[in-house]
Amino acid sequence: MKVGVLQFFGWPDRSLPLSSVYDLALERIAIMDSAGYDAVWLAEHHFSSFSVCPSVHMMGVMAAARTRRLRIGTGVSLAPFYNPLRLAEEVALLDVLSGGRVNWGAGRGFERSEFKAFAIPGEESAARFHETVDIVIKAWTHDRLSYQGKFHSYDGVEVLPKPLQQPHPPVWMAASSLPAIEWAAAKGFSILMDPHYSRQELVQKRRHYGEKLANAGYSDHDRVIPMARLIAIDATAENAREVARRAAHWTVASYIGATHHRQEVRSFGGKDPVDYYLEDV
Repeated sequence: MKVGVLQFFGWPDRSLPLSSVYDLALERIAIMDSAGYDAVWLAEHHFSSFSVCPSVHMMGVMAAARTRRLRIGTGVSLAPFYNPLRLAEEVALLDVLSGGRVNWGAGRGFERSEFKAFAIPGEESAARFHETVDIVIKAWTHDRLSYQGKFHSYDGVEVLPKPLQQPHPPVWMAASSLPAIEWAAAKGFSILMDPHYSRQELVQKRRHYGEKLANAGYSDHDRVIPMARLIAIDATAENAREVARRAAHWTVASYIGATHHRQEVRSFGGKDPVDYYLEDV
């Protein structure tokens, strides 16, 4: 088993300067490196204090500069918001500068406010995501890229640099819905499991992925499937539970609830959302 950290850059009450949030996160990342963790996965979000990291590639360069062996994961590059060639260049450059330590995680995104601000129609998100991933990998593996797609077309473009890892960095797809899991499996991609799944959902969707992967003719043997779990640590179990409850309130309010996308907080299997995080996640 490999152990890593999904690193968010939360700014809950804005009492600290935002630069301090980044400094503390980078200090933690340096400790992960010296303590023998396998990887840090950097979370990209936009337009919310839930996690203020609009560029996991820039943050990845900072993380790489402070570490020697820790793998640098993008958790995830929100692919529909990028020009595919720019995304291919940025991830490849990070791979070169880190000495070949990139784990590339890509995702479609789900937050409607992000799609609206970036002027990306939500109904196009899946098609744009699939096309962008296809272009990025082709850009890494061809001397010159020619491509005719629905959203992007290129004729003999030389995309540089190429990744240090050949043929390209290991690839993971964020996959929460069954269609996303099935698409990733059909392509032979490994997946990143949603950190907000309950334990039961993790088991069910991991099994579904394995079945679809086998149906597509790919092996599940030795495949690394990161499963992020939320934990709280304190001197006593009682204190840790209070830390977890405060964090769950913040998560529900900013990531799922009204302060993030102005929607009513949904229930989780009939449970209060905070209790869901404490008991099931």
